[in-house]
Amino acid sequence: MTADNSDTAAVRAVLDQARAEGRQALTAPEGRRICQAYGIPTPAEGLATTAEEAAGLAEEIGGPVACKIVSPEILHKTEAGGVLVGVEGAAAAREAFETIVANARHYDSAATITGVQVQQLLGDGQEVIIGATTDPTFGKIVVFGLGGVLVEVLKDVTFRLAPLQPEEARAMVEDIEAAEVLRGARGADPVDLDALAELVRTVSELVTDFPEIKEIDLNPVFATAGGASAADIRILVETGEIVQPVRYSREEILRVLDRMMNPRSVAVIGASAEEGKIGNSVLKNLINGGYAGEIYPINPKADDILGRKAYPSIAEVPGEVDVAVFAVPAKFVPDTLEACGQKGVPAAVLIPSGFAETGDVELQHRVVEIARRNGTRLLGPNIYGYYYTPQNLCATFCTPYDVRGGVALTSQSGGIGMAILGFSRTTKMGVSAIVGLGNKSDVDEDDLLTYFEQDENTQCVAMHLEDLKDGRAFVDAAKRITKKKPVVVLKAGRTALGARAAGSHTGALAGDDRVYDDILRQAGVVRAPGLNEMLEYARGLPMLPTPQGENVVIITGAGGSGVLLSDACVDNGLSLMDIPPDLDESFRRFIPPFGAAGNPIDITGGEPPSTYEATIRLGLEDPRIHALILGYWHTIVTPPMVFAELTARVVEQARAQGIDKPVVASLAGDTEVEKACEYLFDHGIVAYPYTTERPVAVLGAKYQWARSAGLLGG
Repeated sequence: MTADNSDTAAVRAVLDQARAEGRQALTAPEGRRICQAYGIPTPAEGLATTAEEAAGLAEEIGGPVACKIVSPEILHKTEAGGVLVGVEGAAAAREAFETIVANARHYDSAATITGVQVQQLLGDGQEVIIGATTDPTFGKIVVFGLGGVLVEVLKDVTFRLAPLQPEEARAMVEDIEAAEVLRGARGADPVDLDALAELVRTVSELVTDFPEIKEIDLNPVFATAGGASAADIRILVETGEIVQPVRYSREEILRVLDRMMNPRSVAVIGASAEEGKIGNSVLKNLINGGYAGEIYPINPKADDILGRKAYPSIAEVPGEVDVAVFAVPAKFVPDTLEACGQKGVPAAVLIPSGFAETGDVELQHRVVEIARRNGTRLLGPNIYGYYYTPQNLCATFCTPYDVRGGVALTSQSGGIGMAILGFSRTTKMGVSAIVGLGNKSDVDEDDLLTYFEQDENTQCVAMHLEDLKDGRAFVDAAKRITKKKPVVVLKAGRTALGARAAGSHTGALAGDDRVYDDILRQAGVVRAPGLNEMLEYARGLPMLPTPQGENVVIITGAGGSGVLLSDACVDNGLSLMDIPPDLDESFRRFIPPFGAAGNPIDITGGEPPSTYEATIRLGLEDPRIHALILGYWHTIVTPPMVFAELTARVVEQARAQGIDKPVVASLAGDTEVEKACEYLFDHGIVAYPYTTERPVAVLGAKYQWARSAGLLGG
């Protein structure tokens, strides 16, 4: 439902009262009022302030009831001995009231005892948890999973950003590992999945409408074939000021980043003629890299540096400056940045360290304040600089790189940046940009995704990150770009995000890396398990055409490779095609009687090049097959380069006929297979020696992106 004004007013009254009293937690009756305002079903209940009132409520509700302590200070009621279930009848309710109050006073003698909640006992149905919490990276996130007392043991939960559309909520309900339990496993009645999805969506709407709700925990929710009802409600409230992150519009981001990536002029502040100085390396790279715009060395102690007229300050540069690259010690940055602001420089690239990463948070805050006041965007500090190959722009103190291509790479770490550079050079990977982000005092991943989304020179983005400054802005940008271009993310720190004080199951569960996993997937991002995988995905994804369907076929010269390739398909979410009889018969015409059709198709190791060629051609030409995985085994009959050349030729001929399917290859053999793999890569076929896992992982990443972008055909 969408809350009307009266619903909103009821919630506002409860929250305002709690915040005015400085309370971090709502009582159970307050939580129930909020649920009622948003149409969240709850069992019949009432608040008893005396034993007699408890007896009266028990009789009024009828049947067994649950009795629970109501206290703003006691959040974990069971721990305090504040919960009794299966209470039936007036006498039992009186006794339960006295016992619970006594237990609560023993647990916390200073706690305010509001009373005892007497609640209809919901004993039937599947217990699930539905909740939301305020994540420091992503803001409001929703959680769904199996509930009850085992929720933090099983941790079979999934996360999404709030708010959710109905179809997203339904997908979330079906995303947990135990979803089959909800559908009615082993003869049990299925629960009402639509009712559960609507509860999830409603909770996401509630926390979006009221940012001051820090956490909400409905656990357990009893789900049955007839609906769902929240038996226990825990709501935590933010008592302090709610601060929203600084965000720029898409137009504002593009206005500055277009000037940063395509500058007409670059100033190097701290330019130097002395070898080994960062200011010397940056200036030399700009000049020697072939950048055609104006280059302004800034140094008050020099008239000429590397054949370029030097200026004592940026204020004395005669023309406009699009980018100022800082190569001066951190202590000189604020005053110089102020001068850049007065000059109207839109982008400053801060190479120096000595800011928040070394503990000087105050200096970094000061620099950011100066930049924002003057309308200057900051890249860095504590970075190696950035490359943009379409402009021959090498604004970095690292080695130049000039192999142009469609891959944009970013890294939060300088060391990872150098690994990116080395990998790109070794593999001859075409790059549009390599960008260091460092401390991310201002420009971050969502700014870069916004630029690369519309950059015609970029077809794929790969990002190394240790954290996200504004996870919600990142997801918004990623959702846009991944509809057109793959984004690969290597998120460092896969272990728990760190202990946090959590007042609910939802809060505790959200301290896990699973949050990143689920929400990056929600954004359409492909998450790489390691650095090498990130780089290989970046290299391979632009090369592979988008598959038109799920049917994957393995053609292999070795049965053992076929088994491993099949395992890799399962691990990477790929669907091996069930070969229909007519296609099976077609393949059998080309393989020996002791070979094996089916899938994998084992042509055996002793076959000549013609067998590889015929089976690969058949796999490409049959429209029911959507992707091919080739497993090659080194033999004298079909040497590695012969296999590579025939494969490239057959694929090229198919492309000329308008048939463009993903083809990946695993080559097993002596060292000659390395050269054969290079040849295949050069001809648009992803191929690796000595591994069955890697080519399938790259194909799996392509499929993951294509599915999330809605690009797979029938």
